[in-house]
Amino acid sequence: TIHSDAKLKDPFTLAQKDLTSLYDDIKKELFVSKEELKSLNRAGAIAMISEMIHTASLVHDDVIDGSDKRRGKRTINEVWGERKAILAGDFILSAASMALARIGNNTVVKVLSQVIEDLVRGEFMQLGSKENENERFKHYLEKTFKKTASLIANSCKAVSILVNSDPEVHEIAYQYGKNVGIAFQLVDDVLDFTSGASQLGKPTAADLKLGLATGPVLFACQQFPELHAMIMRRFSSNGDVDRAWQYVLQSDGVQQTNYLAQRYGQEAIRQISMLRPSPERDALIRLTEMVLTRDK
Repeated sequence: TIHSDAKLKDPFTLAQKDLTSLYDDIKKELFVSKEELKSLNRAGAIAMISEMIHTASLVHDDVIDGSDKRRGKRTINEVWGERKAILAGDFILSAASMALARIGNNTVVKVLSQVIEDLVRGEFMQLGSKENENERFKHYLEKTFKKTASLIANSCKAVSILVNSDPEVHEIAYQYGKNVGIAFQLVDDVLDFTSGASQLGKPTAADLKLGLATGPVLFACQQFPELHAMIMRRFSSNGDVDRAWQYVLQSDGVQQTNYLAQRYGQEAIRQISMLRPSPERDALIRLTEMVLTRDK
């Protein structure tokens, strides 16, 4: 059986104790002298470092995208201006690197350094687009891995390296994180077309406005080849964003992207189910299901 218990424990309840101190630990890491830093459990430190790398990448993303809001709050570049926002992201990243060095495990340093490289490469990939349609979808999934899933995959792997010596377990942890990460982003790309629609009568379509062709658009392009030219000019002509949104609506792009997300989610569950049964394993299965059914 895939899960040992039909009613799975809420993963956030299970991690509540660790999460409570996470943000305090990050604040200390950023603003308190090193002598005052309490010694962190090394596996707990991975969560802190991952969250710091993640936050730094969001700060820089908002500068690149010129965003003035993130999840309803004003962005750092909106409050402080672009130059200070870039420096703030760099500062968080440097503090994360220092904390990473203190863990003192070379393999873990290598694994989490890969995340930083992938984030930068993923951002570069997002700035480009492919002419050929097959290449374009491959490019999109690779960009999705680098910008989103690599952080989760390598964080899971890093924790497993610190607590378990079996390379097979490290690989399962990595594959679980990779598949959950890609599923998460695919759901995100769907929500860009569907979440605002019910409340506002039209979608946020933020990705289209940024010139980005995500899963729903790439699938829609198979049914409506007119989208090809718009994708190549990054929806920059007058009316492109609205027309592209209409094409996506008339196609099955949203359903196809959702179906693809489900497939990645199922693979994540298949991977993590290879570990012996435990409340934590079941919570990770439940977490995957929550990623697939979220609506915001």
